[in-house]
Order: sequence, then C-alpha cells, then structure tokens
Amino acid sequence: MHIKDKLADAERAGQPSFSFEFFPPKTAQGVQNLYDRMDRMHGLGPSFIDVTWGAGGRLSHLTYMEKGKVDSALKEAYNAGCTNILALRGDPPREQEKWEAVEGGFRYAKDLIRYIRDKYGNHFDIGVAGYPEGCDDQDDRELLIEHLKEKIDAGGTFVVTQMFYDVDNFLEWVRKCRAKGINVPLIPGIMPIQTHAAFLRRATWSKCHIPQKWTEALDPIKNDDAAVREVGKGLVAEMCRRILDAGIIHLHFYTMNLAQATRMVLDELELTPSEKTPLKQPLPWRQSLGLNRRDENVRPIFWRNRNKSYVTRTQDWDEFPNGRWGDSRSPAFGELDAYGIGLKGSNEQNIKLWGEPKSIGDVASVFVRYMERDLETLPWSEAAITSEADVIRDELVKLNRRGLLTINSQPAVNGVKSSHPVHGWGPRNGYVYQKAYLELLLPPSLIPELIERIERNPDLSFYAVNKTGDLRTNAPRDGPNAVTWGVFPGKEIIQPTIVETISFLAWKDEAYRLGTDWARCHAASSPSRHLIENLMNTWYLVNIVNNDFHRPFAIFELFEGLEIPGLDEAFDVNKAQSESQAVNGMTNGHSNGHSNGLSNGVSNGVPNGLSNGSTNGILRNGDRHDIPVRN
Repeated sequence: MHIKDKLADAERAGQPSFSFEFFPPKTAQGVQNLYDRMDRMHGLGPSFIDVTWGAGGRLSHLTYMEKGKVDSALKEAYNAGCTNILALRGDPPREQEKWEAVEGGFRYAKDLIRYIRDKYGNHFDIGVAGYPEGCDDQDDRELLIEHLKEKIDAGGTFVVTQMFYDVDNFLEWVRKCRAKGINVPLIPGIMPIQTHAAFLRRATWSKCHIPQKWTEALDPIKNDDAAVREVGKGLVAEMCRRILDAGIIHLHFYTMNLAQATRMVLDELELTPSEKTPLKQPLPWRQSLGLNRRDENVRPIFWRNRNKSYVTRTQDWDEFPNGRWGDSRSPAFGELDAYGIGLKGSNEQNIKLWGEPKSIGDVASVFVRYMERDLETLPWSEAAITSEADVIRDELVKLNRRGLLTINSQPAVNGVKSSHPVHGWGPRNGYVYQKAYLELLLPPSLIPELIERIERNPDLSFYAVNKTGDLRTNAPRDGPNAVTWGVFPGKEIIQPTIVETISFLAWKDEAYRLGTDWARCHAASSPSRHLIENLMNTWYLVNIVNNDFHRPFAIFELFEGLEIPGLDEAFDVNKAQSESQAVNGMTNGHSNGHSNGLSNGVSNGVPNGLSNGSTNGILRNGDRHDIPVRN
C-alpha cells in the first residue's frame, strides 16, 4: 500500500498515526538485535517503517550512487514487492566533507525522482526530504522550498522533514509550502531525546534550533540520563501535541535503533495500543509483507509464538494458503538448520534467564514464572504471554505447578465483535470465534490415561507424538481442523488458524530441537543438561482441541487428578535411563486402537497414508471438524 494512501486513510478517520526510521547495523549480531527490536516495536502500531541506505559508513540514499547501482537497487526493491521509496540525497561518505555528485549519478534528488517515475510509472510512492531550517550546504530556506516544489512536480508524493525542535518555525514552514502549491503530506521528523550528549550532537549536526525553554530544562540534569529521558519525553510530547493540534496527524520518529525514548513519547501522547485503542489486525497472527505472501491467510497454530520461524521455514513455498489450507501450499517445511530457527541468546544469557533446573519441579517453576509474567520468553515462546491468556491463566498456572508443561494455548471465544480489544481481528462489524486449544509436554506414563479420558468426550481431538515420531491421534485423515474463524459482512467465512497433521509433525521436530538447544546451554556433565535432555528424549508433545467452543474450560477438566510423581526430586540419571528403556518397549508395542492407523506410521515426518501431494488439507462440508456458522 502506498504511504500517501495510508496517510489519507488516517486523515479521513481523524486518527493520528506514526512511523519509525531505522538504520542498518554494521555487525551480524547488531542486525539480529535490530530485527528483535523492530519485532517488538511493531507492537506499538507504526503505519510504516523506513530503513536508510548505508554508504561509506554514513547514511546515504540512492542519489549518491551511479545509475547502474541505482537501477540494481530499484529492481531489487521492485522484485521484493516494495512500493514506497525515500529518494533523498543523503550525506557524503565519511572521507568527504561536502556532497558531490558521482560520475554517472544524479546531481539532484529531482533528477532521481523523475528517473524513477519514467522507469516505473506509479508503482512506487516516492518520498522526498524537506528542510524547515536549511540543510548543510544551503541556508536559504525560501530557495529550499522552491527546490522542494521541483521535487514534488517531478513526482514526489510525500515529504519527510529533517529533525527539528522549533515548532513555531516548522508550522511557519508548512504555511509557506502550502502557499507555494505543495499540497502533498508534510511529515515532521521527530528525534526523541536519549541522552543530553546525543541530543546536543544531533542538533548541532543538523543545525536545528534548540528553544531556550529546552536548554533551561535539560542543562541542569545533563549528567542524569534517566532524568534527561523523562524530561525530554515531556518536551518532545508537547512539541508533537502542537503539531497534531495544527492538523498534521502523522509523526515520523528517528529511533536511532533504540526503543525506549520513542515509546516513552508515544505513551505520553497515548498513541500506543491499549484496551480502549487496540492495535487493529486483519488476522489473528501477524502477516508477512513479502510480495508473494500478501494474500496468505491460513497458518497452523503451532507457530503462534514463533512467527519468524514459521516464515523462515516456509519461505521457499511457491504459493501460500489463501482461503483454505491445502489448496496450493507446498508440503515441504524448511530444514531446522536455517538461520533463526534455533534457540536465541548465548548459553550464559539463557542460564541467567531460566536458571539451572535440577528437578521437574524446577523446570515447572520456569513455566509458572512465564505464565505469571515474571519471564518474557520460554524456549518455545519468543515473546511474553499475551492478555488473551488472562481468562485461562489460572488454569495454566495450575497445570504447570503440577509439572504439566504448557507451551501454547488459546481460550475458547464464542462470537465476540471483531473490534474486541483482546480477541478481535478482521474487518469491522464482524464476529470472531475460537476453539479452546492446549499444547503441552507430558511424560509417557500419563499418555494412556489421558487418551482414555479424551476418548470419552467426542468433542475432543488430539495429537500426541514423541521425539522419535510415535504418533497417536483421533483426528480424521481428510482435512485440517479450523480452530479460529471469523464471520464478516459481505465476505466468506475466514478460517485463519488450523490444526493439521503434516505441519504438526514439522513443528514437532522444531519443538524438540528448541528443548535440546536449551539443554545444551548447560555443561555436558551438569544435572540440568541431563534433566532437560531426558525430557526431550522421553516426553510427548500433545495438542488438544475442544471442538465445542461453548465449553471454555472442559479441556482443563481432562487433567484433574493427573500428577507427576517425585516432582521435586533431584533428577537421577541412572533411574531415568532404565525408565527410558521401559518406555521404548511400551512405544514399540503399543496398541493402535487410539490412532486411526497413524501410530507407528511415520516416514520422513509424514504419516503413512498421507502423501505429500494429497488434498488432505482441504476443509469439506460434512467433515467431523467443520466449523459452526451463525445464522
């Protein structure tokens, strides 16, 4: 979507919006840290982000490159599905004091803009730079407005300004731009205050005027970074309010790849998501912006807490599910050695985070701390538990206190409005539904009793599998089970989240890999390593769906009275080895009565009888797990 259209939508709705700018770090670890920070800042609800182009160690953009490199960059952006470009002159490389056009390049930004328009038509929305206080080689502000008009006439569609702190000067500049006939959106560039030294350095570098009031407020506390951020938050927020009150309703934040100061300003402006103003989302999971994934609207629930991993493991698919799982998807999930699939963080960091468990009870306490928001991550969850879990949190805590380790869940939802602050998603005036879902790790000793209990309730479906692939299930072979769906005016029913065999087996491999990675954070001879490895080698990964969404807690009733003996006993390696041998014997000889022919039928991660080319992933009317439709 073009940025000018996003801004127009926000203006029609009368809702202020904002965006972020980042720059590419120089190291691989820096890049990974930035990805993680961008992922977290996505939750603040920006309309868009931009990432600057590096040249010679300083920030630059396409005009500083020769035409051949510009063509290559534009082609790459086009092929990636990018529809918005900031065409800025940027800064000279570090070794040059003044900006000079390169041979075979573009002298002025307007030349580049015209070149992009001639070559790509209206495919790209083209943003240009505005300078309310002049720029490094031109102090004549009236002349700069003339140049800005030329850039707009050449095809620029919106303007992002250099950073500033003088609101009066900015608003006067806006009036002059409008008088000159510049009628495209004018977006103010906002630089939050991180530290006093950085504040002065950036203001000096950009030659922006610092109001006397700001100097008087910040100078006395310049050596206290926390106080500078707090006072700076108020000053920047006050500036932003004046801008918003003047009718300019979009703010562009220069984050400098840092989150705290920007978030503080947005919180002060009450622009961050809340129960009153939830972050609107078209689907219950975050969509990828990749060109070939923009129509994707169905995913398995198993990667609910590992969105990036799912995108990575499916990035080579030719097409992505749209409308129905199985219509066009490739059945092949990517290998586990792809970048970003394994456990994050160093061994030392993860030990500090999750401790050195010596018993099942110690492991359970890690999960309890996560459920109680004392921890923000687990090996299987990249982010903190969400408010959606609040209605079942007490039940999750009870299970984990007993050593039944829950790694994924969702509560039942019976037709709440699509605008609901917690469960809502999709277009306005719709209704959304969910089946209760629970995924957990259980010792093999509990599996027979649990399956017997599940079989007593025809509304429950399940999968249970161990690391070696022993699969038990009562699910039908001929299709997935939709566990989330929405009904919207003028649209077919949308079923964005499903449970399905092949994808569960792909997730199984990843889940056990993550647990093994956790174990290997510890020394080879340590009790913690032996304990966690034993869990991964012997315990089952189980998922259960209650297909009657009118009974939100029935799924938890299954576990009443189920206990893990010796929960707080220190792990005994010798005892565990003998029990593991007994379990293997039980696994190899177990009855197929609960498995619909799927147990012990796993080959290369796919159950026997399910071919990779089958249409088993299509929901059909009459299937046992067809979703209910409201009249």
